[in-house]
Amino acid sequence: MKVVAFNGSPRVNGNTSQSIKMVLAELEKEGIETEIVQLGGRKVFGCLACGKCSEMMNNRCVRKDDEMNTFIQKIEEADGIIIGSPTYFSNVSTEVKALIDRCGYVSKSNGGALLRGKVGTSVVSVRRAGSTFTYSAINFFFGIAEMVICSSSYWNMTLSRDPGDVQNDNEGIQTFQTLGKNMAKLLKQVR
Repeated sequence: MKVVAFNGSPRVNGNTSQSIKMVLAELEKEGIETEIVQLGGRKVFGCLACGKCSEMMNNRCVRKDDEMNTFIQKIEEADGIIIGSPTYFSNVSTEVKALIDRCGYVSKSNGGALLRGKVGTSVVSVRRAGSTFTYSAINFFFGIAEMVICSSSYWNMTLSRDPGDVQNDNEGIQTFQTLGKNMAKLLKQVR
């Protein structure tokens, strides 16, 4: 089994990335292969709703930019997907929104099998407020894609601003460790 995690923050080693790594550490303890993909800061663009993906029927987007089709292929090959995002004005980063829209459109245009039945979870970092909208945006995507959404003991988020602040958020750390354990269990049940 494999889980691919997308860091939607342009900070490669920021709180979103560190939070994702906490979840991945628990998955790896259970023998699940993991990969983290740096999405934030990439030149990816939103969906144009051109419909070409439904004409091609190959689970790919015709729009050429920074590796979006590579990201979609990684999702296709994974059993579980983690999307991590910082909270920007109560929502996901633009790169995460591009991934959600384009991957979602490609999946729906090709019968939905690209995402259906996979396990998905969100990881959110926020300075102070607005994280539930970010959490919801990611989970709404997983829901409409017919994915199985994994949860934790609290919403999958950390209150942290400066890189490394997540290391001082004991409740956030516990939430992410529980999330990793729950995701490992769920993946084994689903597969």
